Amino acid sequence: MKRIFLSPPHMSGQEQELISKVFESNYIAPLGEYVNKFEDSIRKLTGSKNVLAVNTGTSAIHLALRVIGVNSGDYVLASSFTFIGSIAPILYQNATPIFIDSDSSWNLSPKLLKEFLSSWKNKMPKALILTHLYGQMADIEEIYMICHKYGIVLIEDSAEALGAEFNGRASGTFGDFGIYSFNGNKILTTSGGGVLVGKNEELIAKAKFLSTQAKEDTMHYEHVEFGYNYRMSNVLASIGVAQMEVLNNRIEKRREIFMNYKNKLNDLVEFMPEIDNSRGNRWLTTILFKKDQAVNIDSIIKNFNRHGIETRHLWKPMHLQPLFKNSISKIDGTSEDMFSRGLCLPSGTAMDESDINKVVELLKEQIG
Repeated sequence: MKRIFLSPPHMSGQEQELISKVFESNYIAPLGEYVNKFEDSIRKLTGSKNVLAVNTGTSAIHLALRVIGVNSGDYVLASSFTFIGSIAPILYQNATPIFIDSDSSWNLSPKLLKEFLSSWKNKMPKALILTHLYGQMADIEEIYMICHKYGIVLIEDSAEALGAEFNGRASGTFGDFGIYSFNGNKILTTSGGGVLVGKNEELIAKAKFLSTQAKEDTMHYEHVEFGYNYRMSNVLASIGVAQMEVLNNRIEKRREIFMNYKNKLNDLVEFMPEIDNSRGNRWLTTILFKKDQAVNIDSIIKNFNRHGIETRHLWKPMHLQPLFKNSISKIDGTSEDMFSRGLCLPSGTAMDESDINKVVELLKEQIG
């Protein structure tokens, strides 16, 4: 039985050739020609001059927090409706997360963010980690203005949103920092990898220094402060170079898959919206069952799995996670409702019409 995965890797066909060139050069250690080329491809895509390729998107967020001086006793705002990789770096720095709920866009609510900050009487948060959920842009200009007003560093978590745009401008380039992920399930993959971009050249240079074990510029290994082994390898970067060549095609295919699902299911379920003036990459097609539909998400996922189809819950909001049971949050129930009614559908760019039809028909059967 052919298995239909949620978001499997989709190679361009050039990866093996470039990997072979890396092996021929014997430069398979971290850094090298293809790391530089990969960073250049991100510069070209985003217009960001300061680009750092690292081993994961989570590492990129961690470096951003480190270089702006987040430490114990500090607060960091974050989207609640997101993946733990967006939040864990706050804990790495012994800081305290504050979770902000979503609005009808599914992304972080500017209204709730303003309400929280206007009534907050404690030490002002140092940063906001804003997730562009499932490849769809948040109301980034409004959120940026709020952060600017309160002197809060904005970190755009564009791990799922490579190639998404707001008013024609790339995701990850509105805030002080932006991050992208090239994990195996993303729209492009290097198997594992991430990128940090930023407006401040000195801070990105500092992040680069920290990402290579914070070695001082001496003939021997000299360390005044500690760093991390976070840099991307030359081998993985060569995969990234080949993948970046097909980004536009992959985005068009994901958007086509979304529209195919929507055309066939729009009367039965709700779909994640695309806010005005934005264009998402539709990394995953995500749906909400209607409130009057008596469905059990766990049962639906298990039934799909029995038919060789991978589906998944929407992200469980961070404020509901046992790890954060005592967290500070500004919540109105939006993300909790979405989690209770939501499902991610297979969205891989190698899917064909018969794959989509199989998913659609099985979903219709289960809705009844």
